[in-house]
Amino acid sequence: MATLPEPITRLIAALSRLPGIGPRSAERVTLHLVQSDPALVHELAESLLSAREKINHCERCGALTEKQPCSICADARRDSSLLCLVERPVDILSIEKAQSYRGKYHVLGGKISPLNGVGPEDLRIRQLEERLKPEGVREVVIALPSDVEGDATSYYLAKLLAGHGVAATRIAHGLPVGGGLEFADGLTLGRAIEGRRPME
Repeated sequence: MATLPEPITRLIAALSRLPGIGPRSAERVTLHLVQSDPALVHELAESLLSAREKINHCERCGALTEKQPCSICADARRDSSLLCLVERPVDILSIEKAQSYRGKYHVLGGKISPLNGVGPEDLRIRQLEERLKPEGVREVVIALPSDVEGDATSYYLAKLLAGHGVAATRIAHGLPVGGGLEFADGLTLGRAIEGRRPME
């Protein structure tokens, strides 16, 4: 049985460590790359290195950015009295795609999880508190996942923000657009009913 050359197996192993890429996908990508035009491979390699070297976290909100502060923090047209609190930088991209939020953001960097050894001091909570008064924040929209850790973190933050005189709201949880009731779990349905609002 023929074996693949060592550089190919190394590349397959490296690619399969990426999220969403299993061994079969990594093998297909690798075999495509080693048979591609060398210019394409060089461009890909340079793009990877450049992105890794130039992209950092915004010192203010924690978003991914090339310059400080990020474009959202620097945008004077956005409502700085409204902060949307997310778990990870990529969550900002998801909310921005909806094109319905015009405030600013704060990346928490995780969720409180005592079982995993993650406490409030391990998250960007102090940085959040430092932003409240100088930026005139009146409301923090908590957009954390709807799981045990997300719920615990949200309640912790709501209590903390109340002590600062800042309103804490949480994004609604319910049924996805186009989703049928038969595909929803009990918790999702329960939250959809609790979060109901008048028809406009």
